Amino acid sequence: MPDQTSPQPRPLVAPAAPATVQKAARPSANPLRRPDEQRSLFGEILDWMLAPLLVLWPMSVTLTFVVAQQIADPPFDRKLAETASLIADHVEFRQGAVELRLGIDVSEVLRPDATVSTWYMVLGLRGELVAGDAEIPLPTDNDTTTGAPRLRFDKMSGAEVRVAHTWAQLTNQPPVLVQVAETLEARTQLANEIIKGVIVPQFIVLPLAVLLVWLALTRGLAPLTALQARIRRRRPEDRSPIDARAAPEEIAPLVESFNDLLARLSASLQVQKRFIADAAHQMKTPLAGLRTQSELALRQTDPAELRRSLTQIAAATERATRLINQLLALARAEHRGAEVPAVEAVDLAQLTREVVRDWVSQAIERQIDLGVDVMAEAAEVFGAPLMLREMLGNLIDNALRYTPAGGSVTARVLRDGGQVVLEVEDTGPGIAEGERPRVFEPFYRVLGTQVEGSGLGLAIVREIVEQHDAQVSIHTPARGHDQALPGVLFRVRFAQAPQATAPSRP
Repeated sequence: MPDQTSPQPRPLVAPAAPATVQKAARPSANPLRRPDEQRSLFGEILDWMLAPLLVLWPMSVTLTFVVAQQIADPPFDRKLAETASLIADHVEFRQGAVELRLGIDVSEVLRPDATVSTWYMVLGLRGELVAGDAEIPLPTDNDTTTGAPRLRFDKMSGAEVRVAHTWAQLTNQPPVLVQVAETLEARTQLANEIIKGVIVPQFIVLPLAVLLVWLALTRGLAPLTALQARIRRRRPEDRSPIDARAAPEEIAPLVESFNDLLARLSASLQVQKRFIADAAHQMKTPLAGLRTQSELALRQTDPAELRRSLTQIAAATERATRLINQLLALARAEHRGAEVPAVEAVDLAQLTREVVRDWVSQAIERQIDLGVDVMAEAAEVFGAPLMLREMLGNLIDNALRYTPAGGSVTARVLRDGGQVVLEVEDTGPGIAEGERPRVFEPFYRVLGTQVEGSGLGLAIVREIVEQHDAQVSIHTPARGHDQALPGVLFRVRFAQAPQATAPSRP
């Protein structure tokens, strides 16, 4: 019959091995690890795979012990209940007294062994002891209903016991109490045997599982090792992309990012090589001229001729200085193209006034009317102020160089819809339609012009414009009253308002 009183959990008697394994478990995250300490991907994956396993294993042992006790208790409980029922069936009322008439020795019924001690009790109508041991504690409930024995945990002489009690029905008399109690050693021993049968194989399976995980991780990370070897075998000048198809799918994005880095590195190195080659080529002419003028001045004895030579040396030095400054400006602009520029909201109208003011003295020296036409309200764009100032300065310088004396140059800021537009217009000879796409190339100069210059100003303009997500275009002014001097209009259109996102690098 099933228990009417649920068994209470007893102290666990489990092997100490789980605690030992817990100590050997590697933590999934080391709080003592320094932030700058390099971590191992292999170790990290191993931690996250083994740590849950080693945490769950002691829980499995505990659950196994509880289940083992649930398995071990029912056979002993059934035997205990059957013994109590057997004794109760042989309790009789004769000659005014309660008697136990079993017909055989009770010890044969209880069948004691070396691992368990068993006691029984039979009480009379007035609660007197009829047979058995008086040390068995009485049940706490007052239910005297006859029927199947009821089971409970109790204590005898400080030791925990399992007690089955029932009420024996007598003829024309009230029922009397019959109890059988036994110690728990046999139950615990059986539970431990069940646990050993489950846990011992785990001592073999768990190390084998760790070994298999180790081998699987080693095999799984082998493509990373192969990729590392391929990269190490590369020559320093080899910047070709890595075949992402040969890499595992999980690290393909990493390979693609590395290929992107290689592409940007190649582009940066190409820019540097081109800059060095162009600078070396362009510096040959002014340096050779300076050397020639210096040698000529050393041979002069006439003060007037000497002064003329020194004047030419000063002019050549000024040209060389300007060339170097423009080369540095171009290198600076190209270098910043590979970085995220520090941008801020810039009032283009105010910046145009300031830049035009800086060029007024040169315009007066060249007898050119330099004017500014900007909006009264602010015309804000997102950009790097120094780069925008460099761009506008090169546009004005280009206009002043190609505009003859008596002409005019106008810097204009206007708004076209939601876009801010910067224009620099001059009254020079203009640029033919076929030449316009090429004037932004470094060191390119339109043939037939006698204007001194290096051909770098508009290249700097294009580089800065691209960094600010803007567009530069060349137009012929609408006035067109002089066919010999139609003029040219450079228009820079900023595509984004200051409320939008900042400019991105190209």
